[in-house]
Amino acid sequence: MIKLKRSYQGGWTFLGLLTFLLVAGIFVAVGFKLAPAYADHQTLKSIMRSVELDQQMLAKNKRQIELSIRKKMGINNLRLPQEFIKITKDKGEVTMDVDYEVRIPMFYNVAAVVMFKEQYKGKPID
Repeated sequence: MIKLKRSYQGGWTFLGLLTFLLVAGIFVAVGFKLAPAYADHQTLKSIMRSVELDQQMLAKNKRQIELSIRKKMGINNLRLPQEFIKITKDKGEVTMDVDYEVRIPMFYNVAAVVMFKEQYKGKPID
């Protein structure tokens, strides 16, 4: 007696495909909601690096440095919490601590919190 081999067709079931699309859709939606916060932070990093390297700017007082940073943020349309930066001058070195968080509403009553904390140091011109 000859036994015939049964062929098996594999593939996605409708329920499997629907589950995959649902999970992928959630990840894409979260990514699109979080992307602007990270893009804004990259812009802020660029601004802070330019201030960090500008020795003439670092020679000014703390208020003028902060106003310059806020002016550059306004040009780039960045909106961050009021107290996102702390500037200290000690022994010829300027330290700028950036510490803030952004709350992003996801869906219904769920929100994501993205926290950023960095430190920039520079020396003013003598």
